Amino acid sequence: MHEGCLAGAVTLPLASMGDPEGDRQPFDRPVIDAHVHLFPERVFEALWRWFDTHAWPIRYRLHAEQVIAFLLERGVERMVGLHYSHTPGMARELNRFARDLAAAHSQVWMLGTVLPGEPDARAIAREALETYRLRGLKLHCHVQRVAPDDPRLDEIYRVCAELGRPVLIHAGREPASPAYGIDVRQICSAQAIRRVLERHPDLTLVVPHLGADEVADYGQLLAEFPNLWLDTTMMLADYFPLPPTRAFVERWGDRLLYGSDFPNLPYAWDRELRALGNLDLPDAVRQTIVRDNARRLFDRL
Repeated sequence: MHEGCLAGAVTLPLASMGDPEGDRQPFDRPVIDAHVHLFPERVFEALWRWFDTHAWPIRYRLHAEQVIAFLLERGVERMVGLHYSHTPGMARELNRFARDLAAAHSQVWMLGTVLPGEPDARAIAREALETYRLRGLKLHCHVQRVAPDDPRLDEIYRVCAELGRPVLIHAGREPASPAYGIDVRQICSAQAIRRVLERHPDLTLVVPHLGADEVADYGQLLAEFPNLWLDTTMMLADYFPLPPTRAFVERWGDRLLYGSDFPNLPYAWDRELRALGNLDLPDAVRQTIVRDNARRLFDRL
């Protein structure tokens, strides 16, 4: 088995965990959470219902203002706020919500979204980044039922590359729930991301969950494409059978971002931070992962 490879496929739905949580983040230096979900209330509640049926029970049923307060009170310095649309016309509403949330909370770097192929997708992306001054765009191949190298995404990628803003795209094959209504293992792959990076060499791309079951393949892409980044979300927490090796994390520490997926978690909010601490990484590597890389990518306005 290659370094960082999948130990077994994800089986859904999954159980909740009653593991203990801390009241502060465990490090003596600042932490930025680069993967926090912030939706309007009705969207959050619809997501919780979907997760209850098709994924795992959500432990933290908090709305956006509560999410922000929860993390700040526990010593998270900043967070990158994410949302995504799944129907035409939804993105503009979500992006206005993101704009207002970012204006109210200087500690939150909000990303926008757009549904690939919807009318005016290019204009929606440009509005999010130029008019609303959001920090990048979030796309989700599973929810939006689109391959990362689908030609409908090219106009969105070009806008982000032109403006120097990153795209965070859930392009890993897991979790491959049939509830998405599409075979995500057919549309998502490291090779599809390779094609995106070859077509758009100036695009900064972040793939969450370490690419899930293709960690080793994404390691190869990191070696070839300096504008590719990964986030750690849910991959260090010993919940999925997908953990990368310590050697992988240390080798690519300057291209990895810590993310939690909060509040949509089945386990303690700080579980992944504690697991990261238990890897016994050099202090400089750990600090790069939990803070410095997020600043490099998202503190650009």
